[in-house]
Amino acid sequence: KIIANGIDIDKYASKQVKNSKTILYIGRLERRKGVKYLLEAYRLVKLREPSARLVIVGDGPDRRKLETIIDEKQIDDVVFAGFVSDSEKRKLLLEARVFCSPAIFGESFGIVLLEAMASGTPVVAGDNSGYRSVLKERGSLSLVDPKDAQMFASRLELFYADNKVREIWNEWASDYIKQFSYDIIAKQYLELYQH
Repeated sequence: KIIANGIDIDKYASKQVKNSKTILYIGRLERRKGVKYLLEAYRLVKLREPSARLVIVGDGPDRRKLETIIDEKQIDDVVFAGFVSDSEKRKLLLEARVFCSPAIFGESFGIVLLEAMASGTPVVAGDNSGYRSVLKERGSLSLVDPKDAQMFASRLELFYADNKVREIWNEWASDYIKQFSYDIIAKQYLELYQH
């Protein structure tokens, strides 16, 4: 029997309207996380959505390479926030217009996707097996091949700019994530141990 990971949904929940222009990434800065593909997709989005900004939270061995890409391609409005506290992470998730995690492989589940969904923030994510196990049903609209810059950019832009799509997706997500509430997950563990 497989029991999913859980989150404290109430800790992230918000009904606030997203007026932010931020596309948010949270994670390590390493090759498998696909951040260099996010930079290319964001560069294309920025041509059509000049007020967009990208906030990158986390650190890792690829930071210098990513900064070089930004300089060479003259990509504007990218902020490296480094490591942040848990409360700051929640604030960023609540404020972001779109959350993006373009990992190309090596993801087992994707807790941060659930945290974004609980925050009312639409997700665009790499189509890997771990993320596929979370983003089912309508959530599959969020999955992209990060290496396909045009498709990746158009999906980011869809969630960034189309309020109706965001509304429909968030309506689905707010119901879908209930199954990952700690209360429900804890009951499943209890039932497993009782048998």
